[in-house]
Amino acid sequence: MHLPQLEDLPDLDGKRVLVRSDFNVPVEDGRITDDMRIRYALPTLHWLQEAGAQVTACSHLGRPKGEPDPEFSMDPVRARLAELAPGVELMENLRFDPGERDDDPGFVQRLVEGQDAYVNDAFGAAHRAHASIVGPPRTLPSAAGRLLAREVEVLSTLRESPERPFVAVLGGAKVSDKLGVIEALLDVVDSLVIGGGMCFTFLAAQGHSTGDSLLEADQVDRCRALLEAAGDRIRLPSDIVVLGPDDDVSQGGLDVDDGWKGLDIGPGSAAEFADVVHGAATVLWNGPMGMFEDERFVAGTRAVAEAVAEAPGFTVVGGGDSAAAMASFGLADAVDHLSTGGGASLKLLEEGDLPGLRALREAAERTTGAS
Repeated sequence: MHLPQLEDLPDLDGKRVLVRSDFNVPVEDGRITDDMRIRYALPTLHWLQEAGAQVTACSHLGRPKGEPDPEFSMDPVRARLAELAPGVELMENLRFDPGERDDDPGFVQRLVEGQDAYVNDAFGAAHRAHASIVGPPRTLPSAAGRLLAREVEVLSTLRESPERPFVAVLGGAKVSDKLGVIEALLDVVDSLVIGGGMCFTFLAAQGHSTGDSLLEADQVDRCRALLEAAGDRIRLPSDIVVLGPDDDVSQGGLDVDDGWKGLDIGPGSAAEFADVVHGAATVLWNGPMGMFEDERFVAGTRAVAEAVAEAPGFTVVGGGDSAAAMASFGLADAVDHLSTGGGASLKLLEEGDLPGLRALREAAERTTGAS
């Protein structure tokens, strides 16, 4: 997929550039606990400054309800950004205005007023047709930032021409959130490994009892159809770690008794999944294998994280929980590509395009047509 790059913008010396960044960082008690998303934005911001541009960044933070909320103020981000990229201005939280979610023309006009060009570097928000994502490219020369361009390059390659064998490992809670991407990935993967809470709907489709485990009963038939279509390319757990009504933790087979809840893959599954990952030329991991925030149920996610870190193939980790897991295990630097977009990554893999990417391409087409 061709996107307009920073070098495609007109001369920026002395010009004002609006950059849509993704500074949706975790903040506790007014302090940023992980500034990765700010640091990942620096190559784009520094390039623009070196080109002579006056840079104004904008971003959302958290989920305010369309009005100012001190809890989601950009002040902590602004302070950190001033340390890392002096001279870059930062607007207040975009989602303090309902016009952001509604792609309101008046809000878009306020964003672009006085700006000479626009750069989208917010891959994590590029799947949303919000004002700051799709609005500015309608009127300003526009380009993809370095982070967004790299995300699209890596994920499009996974979708279209991965090195084989290609193994995808999916986890997380709700299978309904990922059925679309599972269907898309089955067209390209050699093996699809499924863990996390989402595995129980697949196990139910095989006839296993799931006890009080997370189960989406309305998706069982769809999961059964996927299993029949995929054959042995879908790999499910062979054992489960469960939590009982008296807070007892046990591990065993795949059938979960009433009153018990599966919260991690078992050690046998962890070893099997790791073997599949180690044999891959390309690995995609999105979603933890269990409730890894609880030390009693961290082993499966840790085993997959270590396998991805050790894998000889090209490794991609996407999704906030997976990235957080890699960081908590001290393995983030052992991955070839750590994606900043959870929902955006899955949507691009599923559909091959995003509203923010289309907006950039359409802006480039208008510019070409005008010339």
